[in-house]
Amino acid sequence: MNNSRAIGVFDSGLGGLTVAKEIIKLLPYEDIVYFGDTGRVPYGTKSPETIKKYTRQDESFLLSKNVKLIVAACGTVSSVAGDVSKKLPVPFIEVISHSVIDAVSATKNKKIGILATAATIKSGAHKKKILELLPEAEVTEVSGTLLVPLVEEGFTDKDDTMVSEAVKRYTDVFIKNGVDTVILGCTHFPVLSDAIAKVLGENVTLINMGVSTARAVKKLIEDNGIGNGNGGSHKFYVSDKGASFSKTASVLLGEKIDELCVETVDLS
Repeated sequence: MNNSRAIGVFDSGLGGLTVAKEIIKLLPYEDIVYFGDTGRVPYGTKSPETIKKYTRQDESFLLSKNVKLIVAACGTVSSVAGDVSKKLPVPFIEVISHSVIDAVSATKNKKIGILATAATIKSGAHKKKILELLPEAEVTEVSGTLLVPLVEEGFTDKDDTMVSEAVKRYTDVFIKNGVDTVILGCTHFPVLSDAIAKVLGENVTLINMGVSTARAVKKLIEDNGIGNGNGGSHKFYVSDKGASFSKTASVLLGEKIDELCVETVDLS
């Protein structure tokens, strides 16, 4: 049965475009509706109550677009507002659980690293889920907050000295602790995969939350028979279109986004 309704994806900003990118790659015939709450980013500095309020508004917007499932491409929402999303009338997928499953499956020495933003690290969501699946795991958590502006300014080349030094500053502890698997726990970080891999070496497996989530979306669609074999269109909405929007969005999605194809909406 063909279900032509779109997949809804939302994030507190534009980082979730890396998740959308992987869904598009794996499911090229699915329509995507993406919403980035760029006017209120970041969510990580807000109270849990505010994050839940914003999450409900984001999800309501996507539901108004008649989506068939919703993906929270945001680590903060995934770790703080999961209970809100359990009440949705459509299936819901977050980015933490599936990346943890992949990390636990990948590790050989049970030493797992998490590279994320301060808010996500503080939530403890990744570590908690890792220890539920692998109680004997040794988890090293690192807040790589300054890597986010590097990505947004387009500094992503693995041979760029500034990028290499920043990555080394944050990931040296993974090497010191013998970590063999690292979850890229912020949606911006997959863009730095080559730079991170260059520093950590080929014996360390990097887990891209976008890839893990895209696989989960594919499985959910197949299990429920709600695939679309005739789509492939992508619509983007934001709550604010800043001066560097096109530049940042194109870096994260991996392809140029025409500003004329992006609509600004006021959720309030």
